[in-house]
Amino acid sequence: MKIIERIKTNKSIANQTEIQKICLNKLQSSPLPNPRSEQWRLSNKSKLSNFLDYSVNEKNSKFDIPYPKNSQSTIRLIIGENCQIKLIEKNYSIQQLNEDELQKYFMEQIPFFNQNENWSDLLNLSLSCKHNILGLKINGSKIPPIEIFSHASSNSLNAKTLLIFLEKNCNVELLQVNLGEDNSSLSQSTFFCLEENSSLNHGVVSYGVNKSNLLNSLNVIQQKNSEYNLGSLHFKFNYARFEIRIKQSEGNAKTNIKGMQITKKDEQISTYTKIDFDGPNGFLDQINKSLADDKSHAIFEGSIIVPKIAQKTDASQLSRNLLLSNLAQIDTKPQLEIIADDVKCKHGATISQLNEEELFYMRTRGITLTEASKLQLSSYFQEIISFIPVSKDRWDLLDKLLNQN
Repeated sequence: MKIIERIKTNKSIANQTEIQKICLNKLQSSPLPNPRSEQWRLSNKSKLSNFLDYSVNEKNSKFDIPYPKNSQSTIRLIIGENCQIKLIEKNYSIQQLNEDELQKYFMEQIPFFNQNENWSDLLNLSLSCKHNILGLKINGSKIPPIEIFSHASSNSLNAKTLLIFLEKNCNVELLQVNLGEDNSSLSQSTFFCLEENSSLNHGVVSYGVNKSNLLNSLNVIQQKNSEYNLGSLHFKFNYARFEIRIKQSEGNAKTNIKGMQITKKDEQISTYTKIDFDGPNGFLDQINKSLADDKSHAIFEGSIIVPKIAQKTDASQLSRNLLLSNLAQIDTKPQLEIIADDVKCKHGATISQLNEEELFYMRTRGITLTEASKLQLSSYFQEIISFIPVSKDRWDLLDKLLNQN
């Protein structure tokens, strides 16, 4: 594997930053994650190897954005494009972090990265060159919707990093879109810091084409009285892994998560979540859905950590899964780790197939089996799609899912 060999030998790359050097050094002793660990035991080793077997491409090729920018008020950014951002309006400001601010943040965070749990972030930061790291500081309450795109070119691996600070009393709606081309790998790491009384409605839509791969990690720190809402969708990747780590650093914060992964053919797509409550009166409502067809494999592993300090925590985690083939596979494992004694926490998981009685009923009314199946799937998808901050007239995700090959 080309990347692993480079990590082992620690070969220098052009204009290597201090962050890259530190992450490469941390990876040298253990270039690959431990396959016996809980986070990686189900990951397809062959597909992960294929992800890593492309040469790193620091350049950013042009690509077709999936839908036009038909709203003048929407702020659209592409990680890797040379855009100088400094928007200061009456009700808000968006400023681009400079190199020193980016380095200060990551130099403070990297020492706390676990070699195995944060392997994706270490790999990403070791490969992300300066122009593929975007940092923003946002302040204000009437901020236009923001769209941020990351893209991987064919026959290469592209690493992109996003860091956003939401200052006090800030209210933001942000959509991230991750795209892969034929025979490509995209490494995307995102970091959010939500200050007091800030709110973020965050959507993540990731999809590829033939033999595209994705490592997508998300790290969120919430201060008190902040609210973070995440709607996510991953599909059409040969191999994709979505890691979500959220920390309510002082408690008294709200987190809502609704995510879905769809697998077909022999694809493997997985979601791993870890929610830490480091203070009292925290709230979490999480639902993750998986749909697996053909010979594919979908994975969900969720973890809720409630230490003694996190009294009055109210947390719910549900995994709902739909199996469309006898050859497909779904692994699900929601779990709670609770030490606090005054909490309301629950978790659960279900795996089912399309409802035969409903299909029969629709067919007796003249609806074909194909259309009846689409109607059921439409209902299954809608709960997640409606939580993603993208309007139907800009991009009909439901139609795209129901008609994908």
